[in-house]
Amino acid sequence: MEPVPTSFHLGPFTFHTYGFGLAIAFYVAYRYAEYRFAKRGLSVEKFGWFTLTVIVLGLLGARIAHVATNWAYYQSHPADLVAVWQGGLSSFGGLALAVPVGYLLARRWWPDTPLLAFTDALIPALLLGWSLGRFLGPQFMVGGGGHLTHQWFGLRYAGQVGKRIPVPLLQGLEDGALWLALIYIEHRRQGRLPRGLVTGVGLVVWGIVRSTDEKLFLGQESASGSIGVQIAGIVLALIGVMVLVGVARQRRTHVPN
Repeated sequence: MEPVPTSFHLGPFTFHTYGFGLAIAFYVAYRYAEYRFAKRGLSVEKFGWFTLTVIVLGLLGARIAHVATNWAYYQSHPADLVAVWQGGLSSFGGLALAVPVGYLLARRWWPDTPLLAFTDALIPALLLGWSLGRFLGPQFMVGGGGHLTHQWFGLRYAGQVGKRIPVPLLQGLEDGALWLALIYIEHRRQGRLPRGLVTGVGLVVWGIVRSTDEKLFLGQESASGSIGVQIAGIVLALIGVMVLVGVARQRRTHVPN
């Protein structure tokens, strides 16, 4: 069995599948988020600039985090510092830089929109994009697989020896299932959906699942600071719990006597 291809050719041009797939995922997430904003009556005038800024800073933060946690390698291979087409983007590194900037921009450009209303509109779109990104991005990067396995579902990845757990495919399915679950919650509770419920559930489930994936399937082979990713996932889940506690308290205070 040949390794999962990391590039394809069109005439004299070579395209790295990893970057091409991520571009598709970004575009789908952007269009879907724009649709969700417009449906909720939120202004989309600045949404293009908001998305571009968050994506650029997210990619920058993801690369910085990856390089920092693998500095021993990059110190000896400085030419690979910018070789993002080989993979090497840390999800939580991207979030660490993009989230605070996104928060500041949201407060500046949507000052009258409650923060949780903003995130409720945005998070399902992020999850859909993340799901597609896992299928179309890390699945086709160098070293994209998890631990060695001899099971039938193992795949071979460029830059790794033996059959590997197809972690990008598993994570794509997980993120896609969570997106569908949030859409189901919205549909079932249409017109009486508590503000922040979608945000809280999304953060709790995604944080736990991402941390568990890192622990069970990737470990130190993830090349993205395994322990840091696990801790970040737990922190994200705890933030989601706090959001859900706030939602529950708010509902209790509005229950009629």
